[in-house]
Amino acid sequence: MKHLTTRIFNCFLFFMLLLQVQMVQAQEKLKAANVNIIVSGTSTLHDWDMKSDKGSCDAVFVLNGTTVTALNDLNFSIPSKSIKSEHTLMDNNTYKALNAEVYPDISFKFVSATVTAKDATTCQIKCIGKLTIAGTMHETDITATGKVNADKSITITGSKAFKMTDYKVKPPSVMMGTIKTGNDITITYNFKLVK
Repeated sequence: MKHLTTRIFNCFLFFMLLLQVQMVQAQEKLKAANVNIIVSGTSTLHDWDMKSDKGSCDAVFVLNGTTVTALNDLNFSIPSKSIKSEHTLMDNNTYKALNAEVYPDISFKFVSATVTAKDATTCQIKCIGKLTIAGTMHETDITATGKVNADKSITITGSKAFKMTDYKVKPPSVMMGTIKTGNDITITYNFKLVK
């Protein structure tokens, strides 16, 4: 009888500890409060930037206190025509190259992720997902830094370089082809995600 009581007590303790671990590691579904995107590239005339503060992002993080331990979902979408430079002609050529009338959004859909803690509030995230630009989708990896802020929001920052032609986008040109953009671009992003 004493042995049975000990086993029941041990099982009870095990389930209580398991419940404690689940309570400590909370899964948080967050949405973007702020989105900042910069697309940078080169041309035969000068380097250029295009920016957008539009777009939507939602993510599911697993937190242990203020430490991100996992990323279980991440989806991002930005309207192609929200990306703007200081020159209307460049914007219009970009939208034409992106075929923005037919493919109005650029999107990233989560496949998997690994998270490595750097300290109590900062982590390195390597996320694999399906990036779709101008109707062409490729699975790609994106590396970012995540930071849990004092207000429990999470800031995600990083950049990704690739070639326009990877997504069947012809680098835009103006003035009958005398000014051409380079094929290589870098997308730099900064998201603030909140509950």
